[in-house]
Amino acid sequence: MDKHYLGQRYQLSELEHRYGKNIHILSNPVLFSYLATLCSPETKQPSINALMKILYDQLIPIVVNQEFAKKPGRTVTRMAKIHPQEGAFTSDLIDREQQVVCVNLARAGTYPSHICYESLNYLLNPDQIRQDHILMSRVTDESNKVLGTAAGGYKIGGPVDNAIVLFPDPMGATGSTIIKALNEYKGSFGGSLKMGKAKKYIALHLIVTPEYLKNIQKHHSDLIVYALRLDRGLSRPDVLQSALGEFWDEEKGLNQEQYIVPGGGGFGEILNNAYV
Repeated sequence: MDKHYLGQRYQLSELEHRYGKNIHILSNPVLFSYLATLCSPETKQPSINALMKILYDQLIPIVVNQEFAKKPGRTVTRMAKIHPQEGAFTSDLIDREQQVVCVNLARAGTYPSHICYESLNYLLNPDQIRQDHILMSRVTDESNKVLGTAAGGYKIGGPVDNAIVLFPDPMGATGSTIIKALNEYKGSFGGSLKMGKAKKYIALHLIVTPEYLKNIQKHHSDLIVYALRLDRGLSRPDVLQSALGEFWDEEKGLNQEQYIVPGGGGFGEILNNAYV
């Protein structure tokens, strides 16, 4: 047995910031490049879905490596037929028996949640994984300013006691959607379910704003956030030259309609080719 494959510590490549230890803004030029293409106005369907799959297919292993439980495992390989003693490999593996819930925050989160759900079914015991569905929509006033989030319906498969709950949602703009979802998972969905206590709540985003992170830290500081990019494009030039989060109160990534700048447009719209 080669001892070097036991007790491995995954090295996360991320940017330094001052938003809190539960926030991870990744440093990954390959994924930045895919995301840049996805955000380009020239990119249309079906390339949008193809790029979304590439991004989440690579984002989910990063999160799993960092956050999921591991244990030593012994794999008997095909070479054991002629090398009975040496034809096995021992290493740290992802624990296949941990429970996971992927949450589809419709509509932008529908396809990303399916990608993560499908990927995890090949990595873990499929009996331990499920996908929940929550229909959310923005509530706006006459000037299109976002006032909050309204839930249109739920399809929840059961409690989340001791499970890792994943929210694969491309854009973390205001935080109202995920805050409302977390309120329900920590509550009882209107008294209809006893949800229990999850092991971890983890959000998987492509782009987030400083406003989103501030809202998350205020309402659910236990949420672990992974994002490829932090957009604060409407901040003053001097703030843009400062460390991430150094002047958090002066950082701005949302316009008057609560869309992310520079962002990539409304991902719910471009994913579904429905601009309403």
